[in-house]
Amino acid sequence: MSSTMTIRLDDSVKSRLEILAAATHRTKSFLASEAIQKYIETNEWQIQEIQAAIKEADRGEFASDEEVNNIFNKWTKNGS
Repeated sequence: MSSTMTIRLDDSVKSRLEILAAATHRTKSFLASEAIQKYIETNEWQIQEIQAAIKEADRGEFASDEEVNNIFNKWTKNGS
């Protein structure tokens, strides 16, 4: 099932979308829907991870100073 939604685009974005649609033989609607789906998936994941981290912090679940230093030392040694 799908619904219709109207959005406003800058003229330059609309033009780029039209060019991309023609080049890929897809409709503007298909490309816009695909882009919105990917954007939502990415942002939902980030928000869920942030909310989980806040709950952990509220419970006092933090890395110890030793754990933080070990990770820091690992990356500074390997990154040099």
